[in-house]
Amino acid sequence: MTTLYLVRHGETVDNARQVMQGQTQGALNECGIKQAEEVAERMASVAIDAFVSSDLKRSYDTCAIIAARHGAEVVSTPLLRERDWGDFTGMFIPDLKDKPWPPNVEPMGTLKDRARRFLRWVAETYPNQTVLAVGHGIINKAIQSVYYDKPMHEVQKMMNAEVRILELAD
Repeated sequence: MTTLYLVRHGETVDNARQVMQGQTQGALNECGIKQAEEVAERMASVAIDAFVSSDLKRSYDTCAIIAARHGAEVVSTPLLRERDWGDFTGMFIPDLKDKPWPPNVEPMGTLKDRARRFLRWVAETYPNQTVLAVGHGIINKAIQSVYYDKPMHEVQKMMNAEVRILELAD
């Protein structure tokens, strides 16, 4: 059994501004750095074999803060990237209500396939180990949707720097 600690990155400048980040790099703000440090403190006594992150800066930086507490390196993967929001990227989120979705938004099927591949990759790469992985709001929701075999809308939103535990069969 592989234990997966699934974490959402700390708050970013654009989270605070309610800007759709999608697959942009993003940068942690002061609050986000503090949130990552708090996760590092809470997880300090947990034996973690591997630290994995999205290859986007906001998640990588969050994971690096947590991994530093363990003297560990971070492995990054594009499988944990946030959903590609296409033309919605960079827009003020409240302005998007009732707008038709642009055709270049990553399809839900593609997102969930990526989530499925991520879960399989973790189980195969780190069998019987404990892994902490830092991703993003929607990809983490998709990962849990696949894991629990539930529709996306039935998975509770993860807050910034929230940690959830999934047990993966090897």
